Amino acid sequence: MARRYDCGDATDRKTGLREAASAIRRGELVVLPTDTVYGVGADAFSAEAVADLLAAKGRGRGMPSPVLVGSPNTLHGLVTDFSEQAWELVDAFWPGALTLVARHQPSLTWDLGETRGTVAVRMPLHPVAIELLTEFGPMAVSSANLTGHPSPQDCDAAQDMLGDSISVYLDAGPTPAAVPSSIVDVTGRVPVLLRAGALSADQLREVVPDLEVAN
Repeated sequence: MARRYDCGDATDRKTGLREAASAIRRGELVVLPTDTVYGVGADAFSAEAVADLLAAKGRGRGMPSPVLVGSPNTLHGLVTDFSEQAWELVDAFWPGALTLVARHQPSLTWDLGETRGTVAVRMPLHPVAIELLTEFGPMAVSSANLTGHPSPQDCDAAQDMLGDSISVYLDAGPTPAAVPSSIVDVTGRVPVLLRAGALSADQLREVVPDLEVAN
């Protein structure tokens, strides 16, 4: 039976964060708010938990899960060949609605789906998400919807779709925006905008002027 906690209440929030972290350590799924939409999260280093996450969404391995982190410093253990331009984007837009696709450390024993040696990573601008990520560590997080359905902006919508496939729901009220994060590939010589979302190409070029836009 799923448990739901009201993060607008200080006591419930503290209990919910503790229970969510415990559930993730057990390999279970949780729903958490972000600065874009609600997400469904799992231990990024548990292949079984990530497989459960994709199954709960009805999503195949060809659409691997992004990873959320609670601090830019976490990147040092996750990615390699991270360019100076990539760090400039982190400095300018994290925490926030910017996802970076980078090469992950070859020593990492995770299975996020068919990633071809890369990982999509982001630090969300939401206090509840950051608290959970700080408590637990990197999490595989995807939008908390069934594939093909709208991404949820509130906990009710997420729970209606995902039900008891989730152990813990962290309800922090409506999310600020339904606009997805912008995605920039930083694996090559110049950054490439793969998806324009909350951040436009013009905004990103203020930091990395040679940004290219994918066709």
